[in-house]
Amino acid sequence: MTLGEQQRLFSKLVGTLIDYIYSQGYEVSLDWCYRPPDVAAYYASIGKGVTSSLHTQHLAIDLNLFKDGAYLSASEDHKPFGDWWTQQHPLCRWGGNFSGLKDGNHYSMEYGGVQ
Repeated sequence: MTLGEQQRLFSKLVGTLIDYIYSQGYEVSLDWCYRPPDVAAYYASIGKGVTSSLHTQHLAIDLNLFKDGAYLSASEDHKPFGDWWTQQHPLCRWGGNFSGLKDGNHYSMEYGGVQ
């Protein structure tokens, strides 16, 4: 699959994820959808990200989760949606499953070995 094909598939799957979240009585707002490489490098330099971020490839999104108007910031709050997301395609990854720092609001598609 080319990068462009994967970006389009990712966009489609994010739409279904957002629909699923709303169907469960939650709401979301969009956070990082795209991160320029220089911004990714900056965040990596201060320990808040990685230079190889899939946000720079248009293959990751961070979603802000809400229930009854309250912002839910814990990775665990995203777990049911992360579990659902990872079942949508073999390349779908959820930040709550990362081995290091958990990033529960991060939803991505693996590309070139990067998660």
